[in-house]
Amino acid sequence: MNSSRRNFLKLTAASTLAVFPTSADASSGENARNFDDQFGVLVDTAVCVGCRKCEWACDNANSLSDQPLSSFEDKSVFVSRRRPTDQRYTVVNQFASTNDNQKKNYIKLQCMHCNEPACVSACIVGALKKEPEGPVSYDAWKCIGCRYCMVACPFQIPAYEYDNALDPEVRKCTFCLEKLRKGEKPACVAICPNEALTFGKRGDLIKMAQSRIALNPDRYIDHIYGQHEVGGTSWMYLAPVDFALTDLPKLPDNPIPQATETIQHGIFKGFIPPLALYGLLGLAMYSLRQRKQNGDSDDERH
Repeated sequence: MNSSRRNFLKLTAASTLAVFPTSADASSGENARNFDDQFGVLVDTAVCVGCRKCEWACDNANSLSDQPLSSFEDKSVFVSRRRPTDQRYTVVNQFASTNDNQKKNYIKLQCMHCNEPACVSACIVGALKKEPEGPVSYDAWKCIGCRYCMVACPFQIPAYEYDNALDPEVRKCTFCLEKLRKGEKPACVAICPNEALTFGKRGDLIKMAQSRIALNPDRYIDHIYGQHEVGGTSWMYLAPVDFALTDLPKLPDNPIPQATETIQHGIFKGFIPPLALYGLLGLAMYSLRQRKQNGDSDDERH
């Protein structure tokens, strides 16, 4: 399929889905399920030693770079705060503990794979999807590059390939969905030497986190980040200090799509006639162009 045909189909899909916006809803009845049975990861920042092996494993699993594992032993990266990019789906940052200024803690950042993702809600063509296993997946073929997902994400995670002029994509952590479906752990979890990352069912991870807090009240604050924030996330965190001192933003418990979809649907409702018209005009133009091209080809053959 050439690029012009692909772009045409994307435009048509956008117009069609705009007419029927509920097909891309994140907070539809499909998502009204028990998230505790989905997969998740508990990140214990009190245990993480900042080895950055998870960064290497992620790069390797997603073919993002060919740097050797030894290159990730460079701790100078902790001088500044880093964010996930289109070329690095996860990063580890350092933060100070107010309890002990000499002790440093580390926090791994990546897509949180929200229970009710704002990015899925914002995507008008269904390129982003909350999978039954827990990950939020991305279909590059459907993506039209509108980047609404980047604006909608409260964690500012989706990254756009601005340097790719031919076929840019939105990129982020995949939660190693293919590995999960094979019964394997995500690459970052599998390589973690200090078991700072624990993979399992979300409900079990919450119980584990509650147990760690109860048994070690001096080691952790009484807060599981991601249990309730924006309706809950697949990735959750424990920390020895208030999360305001980490890279995780303070967010409300209500899922963001509950607020945005009301506005979004109102806008779409008002724009249905013109968008439907544009979609039909696009189909007509494409059909005429195909007929002309076919006619030219027939003439040449005769």
